[in-house]
Amino acid sequence: MKKKLLFVCIENSNRSQMSQAFAKILGGDLVEAYSAGSKPSGIVNPKAIAAMKELGYDLSTHDSKSLEEVKAFAPFDVVVTMGCGDACPWMPAKRFVDWQIPDPKHMEPAEFNQVRDFIRDKIASLLIELAD
Repeated sequence: MKKKLLFVCIENSNRSQMSQAFAKILGGDLVEAYSAGSKPSGIVNPKAIAAMKELGYDLSTHDSKSLEEVKAFAPFDVVVTMGCGDACPWMPAKRFVDWQIPDPKHMEPAEFNQVRDFIRDKIASLLIELAD
């Protein structure tokens, strides 16, 4: 049975976008992945697009969305928040997880890619956990 995952950060332009992408890449047909921001910027960061392009994923097809825009897809199996703290409102879900992931928005490409790879590893671990 498909797992519905929602990844939330503040701007929905970096961390949550890459998380959604990795959930799709690593989870395939077993996952429905969404992302949103508590205060969406309206754009996906070009640095995130470039970082994912290096791995063969086209993040430019994604949009920066608000929580209101993804509410229609609830309930979720897991909602993962990333540094939005009190700004992340409640969303119908079986489970909530908070990952402390630094915002890579102003990082140089090498540092940005370290955050990207950290996110990939967190997604891989989450998917293994959900498969049990």
